Amino acid sequence: MIEIRHLSKVFYDTDPPTAVLNDINLTVNDGEIFGIIGLSGAGKSTLVRCVNLLEVPTEGEVLVDGRNLAKLKRKDLLLARRDIGMIFQNFNLFAQRSVRKNVCYPLEISGVPKKEAAERADELLNLVGLSGKENAYPSQLSGGQKQRVAIARALATKPHYLLCDEATSALDPTTTESILELLKEINRTMGVTIMIITHEMRVIDRICDRVAVIDRSRIAEIGNVTEVFSRPQSDIARQLILPSSPLASAVRDGKSYVRLIFDEKTSGRPILSDLILATKVPVSVAYADTKDIGGISYGTMLLQLPEDASGKDAVVSWLKQQNIPFTEGV
Repeated sequence: MIEIRHLSKVFYDTDPPTAVLNDINLTVNDGEIFGIIGLSGAGKSTLVRCVNLLEVPTEGEVLVDGRNLAKLKRKDLLLARRDIGMIFQNFNLFAQRSVRKNVCYPLEISGVPKKEAAERADELLNLVGLSGKENAYPSQLSGGQKQRVAIARALATKPHYLLCDEATSALDPTTTESILELLKEINRTMGVTIMIITHEMRVIDRICDRVAVIDRSRIAEIGNVTEVFSRPQSDIARQLILPSSPLASAVRDGKSYVRLIFDEKTSGRPILSDLILATKVPVSVAYADTKDIGGISYGTMLLQLPEDASGKDAVVSWLKQQNIPFTEGV
């Protein structure tokens, strides 16, 4: 388990000093895939680098399996870091090392014999789908292949935790999908707890169990992905999850709207047709955005209501009677 308690980070090498993280509190449970999402500059990458003390927090604690990393002696910290693998947006491979030797690097500095290290590297390259590429060099690989090498290298010391800092943002959609599927398989088969930093909603809704939304150095919202996606509470979460579209932004015209919320309780129900049949009120769909998460549709549908008060009241009353989640207005 990773526990972050009252963590703050200030960079004093700027004028004035820059507070990048402010009183961050969150827990990443064993075996889960935990996502952290936010806009650029929100503090995501600094936060993940504080987890393994690549950045030393100004205040607060980072506990991994109950141990406060900041309190460890250097030798013990280096040992603790073997249990925390990390992959980066730009892969960070050694250009002059072969694929096998890149994967072997953390084993070499851990003192593992060369033959054992090479066997472990080949085992991991097979796991990530790169058998036959052992003697290739990074310049000969695609972006997706480079990231697979980086994942194999991060797993070399058999870590319990894997930190992913924008690991898919440099990849095309198809390659991103394959890397996310690989991470999900690693989590499922190896029991590795994964912490993903991203600004891409598709990454969160594709593989994460829980998500924290960070905004201007603070945690704005945290919860199960399905709950946060279907009922975002903070302004930043609504901005990220329910982005404006040309149609959605055009409806700020003084007319009346309700926003239906689709979740595990309402997914699959013919709500719109039932609403019109029951109330005899004509409504039109102004905007809709849903995502499939685990076979269930989550998202919203914006309905424009008629001008007469009786029609509006009938629609709102029916939605309440049917216990259908909704909000009034855009």
